[in-house]
Amino acid sequence: MNNKRIVVKVGTSTLCHGGNGMNFRNIEKLARTLSDIRNDGREVVLVSSGAIGAGTSRMQMKKRPEEIRAKQAIAAIGQCELMHIYDKLFGEYGVPVGQILLSKDDVEHPTVRDNLTGTFEALLEMGAIPVVNENDSVCIEEIESEHKVFGDNDTLSAMVARLIHADLLVILTDIDGMYDANPLQNMDAKLLFKVNPFDERLDAMVGGAGSEFGTGGMATKLAAARLAAQAGIDTVVTNGAVPENLYTIIEHGGVGTLFTVKG
Repeated sequence: MNNKRIVVKVGTSTLCHGGNGMNFRNIEKLARTLSDIRNDGREVVLVSSGAIGAGTSRMQMKKRPEEIRAKQAIAAIGQCELMHIYDKLFGEYGVPVGQILLSKDDVEHPTVRDNLTGTFEALLEMGAIPVVNENDSVCIEEIESEHKVFGDNDTLSAMVARLIHADLLVILTDIDGMYDANPLQNMDAKLLFKVNPFDERLDAMVGGAGSEFGTGGMATKLAAARLAAQAGIDTVVTNGAVPENLYTIIEHGGVGTLFTVKG
């Protein structure tokens, strides 16, 4: 598969042990795998959730705060924590990272969007891996589930993929892909290996929000896949517990659920 430029989105459920701190094993495996993929001559952009989860862990809180200003403060702390971890782990493999924090206005404003595209291109030309997140410290929409703009960064990852003309979007989550029913409630649920994202039957199969520390569910991943597909970009949703599966996905697919309109 000609997947030269890949956007990888990682969710809070992959980065954090619920309320018990950061999942360093997963993060280390992710950094090693993405560094190796980059060293193989591909361009990688990482869209990372987890700021509030990281901040909650850093402040040794049992659960994420309820008050808006406290959530934004925790997100600011968590952004520092996340980038410190990413810089250290990617640095172990000689790969520089650069942080890009976005708001909805940044993506929608033509001039800002052009500047963003230039920044992404420059970072990729330098061999760096851009690490993208919504700017939770100033945007309340993403952290307030009833007013989500990007849907826990799922939709943001599709917008980034469109912005940089990516070849593939991979969304790492806490299940193996999309099922024809909720696998937590139905033992007979079957994993869907390849689907057309615009198939209206999929809407009845997706549920609501996911884990306590995340806000995205399969519905936001389906929406992201549809947004990417409008620009001709395939999306794969797969389990983030095994980042090494990215090798197989990028080379020939076959892991997780592939959302494609290409036959």
